[in-house]
Amino acid sequence: MKGAALPLQGEPDLRGELLLAEPLARHTSWRVGGPADRFYRPADLADLCAFLSRLPPDEPVFWLGLGSNLLVRDGGIRGAVIATQGALQGLGLSQLDTLRVEAGVPCAKVARYGAAQHLTGAEFLVGIPGVMGGALAMNAGAWGGDTWSLVTMVETVDRRGVLRRRLPADYAIAYRQVRGPAEEGFVAAHLQLRPGDGVAAGRRIRELLARRARTQPMGLPSCGSVFRNPPGDHAARLIEAAGLKGSGIGAACVSTKHANFIINTGGATAAELEALIHHVADTVARVHGVHLIPEVRIVGAYQDAARTAQTG
Repeated sequence: MKGAALPLQGEPDLRGELLLAEPLARHTSWRVGGPADRFYRPADLADLCAFLSRLPPDEPVFWLGLGSNLLVRDGGIRGAVIATQGALQGLGLSQLDTLRVEAGVPCAKVARYGAAQHLTGAEFLVGIPGVMGGALAMNAGAWGGDTWSLVTMVETVDRRGVLRRRLPADYAIAYRQVRGPAEEGFVAAHLQLRPGDGVAAGRRIRELLARRARTQPMGLPSCGSVFRNPPGDHAARLIEAAGLKGSGIGAACVSTKHANFIINTGGATAAELEALIHHVADTVARVHGVHLIPEVRIVGAYQDAARTAQTG
């Protein structure tokens, strides 16, 4: 631990990693974001339940996976951030054709594991730069596939640390959005795949990875796709046709390789990235009459607001 802790009942019994005022720029793919009041990486599912049960009842909780598809503002996040990356790593067969995947498992690992078990249908997951919990929360997809098309059941935990099992019928699921019971986080998913040719599935995974390397700005800090594709069109085409490739605000820049990616060229702030997102959306609306909806989730406090809260 570091900093002055807000008290947790029975805190010494917790087995996970607890950090205070932890900069979230260390945990997001854009490499920006202010501090979390409390940052917790649980040792396992039981430890997570124990941590949640000991939080003050009014303390907000935010779930963080790989930090992709996420913009944390420069003022950071008030309350507790639960980090599943490096935790909740269970992955295995629950039935002959069904995988049980915990929330912290990278989506690409799920694709490869399915192929190794001679199960098909999960290959598209290799194109999702996140973990299973985040993929469930937004119905992430790539190459024509989407996460919830595979889901037969999910496991969740509520604000008090109580575990539940839920069916897809408990959720309203659409393109890049999922709505379900309030104050429950995903801790695992059961994915039904199809028996098939594992060698062919592995070959398909390699092809998708090669296509991704050709068409997307790999190795540069980004969040993945910034905007949802509008019906019958592609956000990248509209952005490029509006002349926005290569445009920027501060150190935030629209990629010249894929127009639906915004990259941090070095030292960008969350405020610069957010301003560029709004600029792109406003320009596309003016030029094409199409209102792009962000796919990236924007959360947290503005820096000035956080400073006021700390001193006021």
